[in-house]
Amino acid sequence: MDRTKRYITKIAREVNKFTLQTMKEDGIGTAEFDFIHLLRHHPGLTQAQIREQLKIDKGAAARRAAALEAKGYLVRKTHPTDRRSQLLFATPKADHLKNSKEYIEATFYDWLVEDLSYEECDIFCEILDKLYVRSKQEARNGFKHVKERIGDADHDRENK
Repeated sequence: MDRTKRYITKIAREVNKFTLQTMKEDGIGTAEFDFIHLLRHHPGLTQAQIREQLKIDKGAAARRAAALEAKGYLVRKTHPTDRRSQLLFATPKADHLKNSKEYIEATFYDWLVEDLSYEECDIFCEILDKLYVRSKQEARNGFKHVKERIGDADHDRENK
């Protein structure tokens, strides 16, 4: 039985709704933010590489790139070894957007915990830190332990 009742997921979903609603007021949607996020972490990708990473079709990638370029969030530069290809880069405006998203999320989380006492918030943050470190370690290991549990559960279902 899930003792957490998936509350972490549910809270994250609510902050995500709020963040996206706020960002949409600035004209940026989820898909566009994912595009920018990828470029910020991997500057100089081609549209083909972005399509592959984000699992989107050619038309969607082209539309998002054009829209983000028109809004000033990305620039294209000719590939140095292949003049037919263009590399995409996030602009400083995209960095500001990241900071804006972080600020929106932080504001929501500050509001969320403001009714906790200082001691409660301290304990809660210590526990969250432990959970985050554990999840990050598991991600770095390719989710080995969690996948094993899913595999065991699948095996149990098949044998019923």
